Amino acid sequence: MAWVFNIQIWASLLTLTLLEIVLGIDNIIFISLLAGKMPPGKRSKARTLGLSFALITRILLLCFLYLLIGLTRPLFELFGVSFSAGSIVMILGGLFLLVKGTREIHQNLEAHEHPEIPAAPRSLALTVLQILLIDIVLSLDSVITAIGIARQLGVMIAAIVLAVGVMLWASGAISDFVNRHPTVRMLALSFLLLVGIVLIAAGFGQDVPRGYIYFAMAFSFSVEMLNLKMRSRPHGPGRN
Repeated sequence: MAWVFNIQIWASLLTLTLLEIVLGIDNIIFISLLAGKMPPGKRSKARTLGLSFALITRILLLCFLYLLIGLTRPLFELFGVSFSAGSIVMILGGLFLLVKGTREIHQNLEAHEHPEIPAAPRSLALTVLQILLIDIVLSLDSVITAIGIARQLGVMIAAIVLAVGVMLWASGAISDFVNRHPTVRMLALSFLLLVGIVLIAAGFGQDVPRGYIYFAMAFSFSVEMLNLKMRSRPHGPGRN
């Protein structure tokens, strides 16, 4: 029961859950559009089943990558640094987050629209399968982010379960909030770049204390909330 009083565990759980929710907005948009092509009586069921099965695949993917990272036996040495299967996975995962985050930031700055959503089949089973496959592709960044932020597998799984649960319960409100405040999404994407760098550093044997990450994210998020509050005032910046 020592984990109950471990502040770092609770900080990582809260940070990761919030980040997973914001990063999951794209998933919600795609899944809602796919489910919306179903008959009205089946839309809610398709969305719920799709996200429920997607939660299972996310956890399985997370466990698989976590096990790979646990492989620490050196495979080769380069420039005096030993590389194992785990370190290679972390470096590749970090590079993926850097590429993903950079592309998403670029698309947001260029105001590109979401790509066309494939037409959903009329069959409920095929629609759920399509939702499941799309979620696996779109959730890869959030799974790798979980590994980069938290150290305990239980914390990662709990954060993913909480995030999916919140998205199921309040997907509409969350989507509206992020759409109204695109800087929140931009902040989350910048966190992807931070986590990507941390993973690459860890792959090269340079461990970055997670406390620094939590502080940087909490500080940035607090400043953004203050900015949103200031902009919401009648005579705040940008108001006439």
